Amino acid sequence: MNPNTFVRDLSAIALENVFNPYADTCAIHDKGDAPSTRRRNLRTYLAAAQAQGVDTIWMGRDLGHRGGRRTGLALTDEYHLVELQRLFPGTTFARATIGTAVAERTAAEIWAALRALARQPLLWNVFPFHPHEHGSPLTNRRFTARELAQVDGLNASLIDGLGVKRIVSIGQDAAVYARRFGVKVEIVRHPSYGGVTDFRRGIAGLYGLRPHHVGRTAAQESLFTAS
Repeated sequence: MNPNTFVRDLSAIALENVFNPYADTCAIHDKGDAPSTRRRNLRTYLAAAQAQGVDTIWMGRDLGHRGGRRTGLALTDEYHLVELQRLFPGTTFARATIGTAVAERTAAEIWAALRALARQPLLWNVFPFHPHEHGSPLTNRRFTARELAQVDGLNASLIDGLGVKRIVSIGQDAAVYARRFGVKVEIVRHPSYGGVTDFRRGIAGLYGLRPHHVGRTAAQESLFTAS
């Protein structure tokens, strides 16, 4: 898996009512060079994961409009780009959007859990784009089977190229998909819609941690008090 080729192939996919952050520009929030910034973010991330010998993926479902649509990185909002740099020394990740950075609840929970780990996974999604409702680019919807088929080969190349041995699926949807790749799949509840406590307990159980070590601080929670 060559990060340059992988990102190039990912950016070549065009689907109706799907925002491809590596090729498309959001007319509302993006800088003019946003797609190239997100391509660079992903190439940097994949190369750093290869260099560190990452062999575990945390897999979500798809990009959300407050997180990966803006950063080009799965399960990662703009507030956590600097933290990602600390986990992978020598990397640099940049914002592709204008205005104030946007926080995402799911990303905050994911990153609070990552802080408790001795070794980092790669964050990825079943569908590495942002599917949205027709005419409403800042909504979220479930991708279709036809859309998913467009990325099957790339997902397989990523898992094979990194030598992935374990996939931790964030929710049942990701687990159903991940099982097709013939690696160990473990499931934790998605933290949204009342699943925060179960998510934290699930990660703690998989990694032999105490549940209270997996979670957001009060300062991090304050980011969402106005949401």
